[in-house]
Amino acid sequence: MRKGRVDEASALARRIGNEITRLTKTQMSLVHEGVDSREMWACVRRLTGKSQNFDRVEGITAESLNDHYSRISTDSNYIPPALKQTVSIPDNDSVTEWQVLKVLVTLRSTASGLDGLPTWFLRVGAPIFCSPVTHLFNLSLSTSTVPRQWKQAWIRPVPKVTAPAQHSDFRPISITPVLTRILERMVVNDFICPAIENPITSLVFHDQFAFRPTGSTTAAIITLLHSHTPAPDQSIRYSHRYRF
Repeated sequence: MRKGRVDEASALARRIGNEITRLTKTQMSLVHEGVDSREMWACVRRLTGKSQNFDRVEGITAESLNDHYSRISTDSNYIPPALKQTVSIPDNDSVTEWQVLKVLVTLRSTASGLDGLPTWFLRVGAPIFCSPVTHLFNLSLSTSTVPRQWKQAWIRPVPKVTAPAQHSDFRPISITPVLTRILERMVVNDFICPAIENPITSLVFHDQFAFRPTGSTTAAIITLLHSHTPAPDQSIRYSHRYRF
């Protein structure tokens, strides 16, 4: 490339890329469709060279992590609010059996929660389970109540740094039951997203970027740059600082 042989360099880069793609496909083909997501991501980490072993960290145990997460997520001054009815109960069901059936038969392999219900079991028995699961979902929505079992989760600590040395170096990932995740996804798609995309007149979400489709920090920065008019002596400095 430095000698100006651009065509030869490009051809060589394509050959190297094709060889990497071929070897990657060979390795990934060993991961069949029925394998769980944990084994699949382990294969991805091996291929990308990011495979790391954090099974043992000096001075950090499961009990100490439990105490750490309990301490930072517990407020001794918290007072539960009084229960109140803020909306009217709909006459018809919010979730249909067809919606639940369609979700169950297309479930992907993922980690199970504390209830022990695996995705393959729900997928295979979807025609039978869709009716009682729909009833549970509608009952939960109509009474504004989440079953206690659905709120319990496995906590998996994931390192935030290359060499974790203290409890705060781990990010807690909550693995909730599969049914919990299904209901959460339905609430987001059927209620939260439509409310944000088509809000009522009294609500304005033009400056809302988090927890909405296509929202991101990049969109927030672009909006700030386009809505802010810099002073004449700052226009050149802004134009050089932000480049997209």
